[in-house]
Amino acid sequence: MRKLLNTLFVTQPNIYLSLDGDNIVLNKEKEKLGRVPLHNLESIVSFGYTGASPGLMGYCADNNISMTFLTMNGRFLARVTGMSRGNVHLRKKQYHISDDLNASALISRNFIIGKLFNQKWMLERAKRNYPLRIDEDKMNEISTKLSRQIKEVHRCNDLERLRGLEGQAATYYNEGFNLMILQQQEDFYFHTRSRRPPKDKINALLSFAYTLLASDTAAALETVGLDAYVGFMHRDRPGRASLALDVMEELRGVVADRFVISMINRKEVSANDFVEKENGSVILTEEARKSFLQKWQLKKQESLKHPFLGETISWGLVPYAQALLLARFLRGDLDEYPPFLWK
Repeated sequence: MRKLLNTLFVTQPNIYLSLDGDNIVLNKEKEKLGRVPLHNLESIVSFGYTGASPGLMGYCADNNISMTFLTMNGRFLARVTGMSRGNVHLRKKQYHISDDLNASALISRNFIIGKLFNQKWMLERAKRNYPLRIDEDKMNEISTKLSRQIKEVHRCNDLERLRGLEGQAATYYNEGFNLMILQQQEDFYFHTRSRRPPKDKINALLSFAYTLLASDTAAALETVGLDAYVGFMHRDRPGRASLALDVMEELRGVVADRFVISMINRKEVSANDFVEKENGSVILTEEARKSFLQKWQLKKQESLKHPFLGETISWGLVPYAQALLLARFLRGDLDEYPPFLWK
């Protein structure tokens, strides 16, 4: 159980939610684990399948408290709301800004700044932690280039130019990706990003991690009432969760890339965990996917101090924190969207 920005997150499995007066009660089997006053809550997010009582759902609907149900893996299942009051205005604001390229550029700029900042500090931390095993001069060179790109992005108000700056920064960052791989270097080497299909082992791992992160981020956006398919940097495309791709940009490196590099360096994945198809694509074996998912869930349970909120939360709740902050910015409660800046 976790309260964050007036949202109650129920992250333990097998928790049944019920109503007692003006309080939500958390039950596990026949034991009451806790109770929280409902008058302070804006929304409830429950991970798992156990569910909630009709009385609680009716109370929340009447009092404009949204209830969202996700699987334990973070996949969106359903949201229970009353009459459309706050969300319709939030989504109208989202659509309005998405139609305005200049306004979209201002928000997209912060997504990209967050992404480049986090990539830079991934390289800096690797250099600090392994000074005898990493090419320090090369790391310093790449870090300096990323710092310059961050300054350029901060001054940029044009969406197309922002994409160009982000693409150039990706080229710099990719040069440093291999420097962070300290084990199994003969089997795991990053050449270039290949998506559909992934052409090597690292791209297979990255594609899987990005898919999981995109799913988590889309669920988080739907949870706070935003439309995950209408983005600002990623423009509308049928079937693409564009806003989820926007928000996850700042999390790609610090969440997905770090996870993949850690698995390789800890030898939690090996060359035997992959199969090459006739079309040249490389995929994980079924057993390797299960292991990947288990470790992904364990990583999401690890804690950190959110750099903007100053609260200790799990990594799994970072997409939800950013979705809440984006919604608050769109409502006018914040002057600017604060990207997730990790060190």
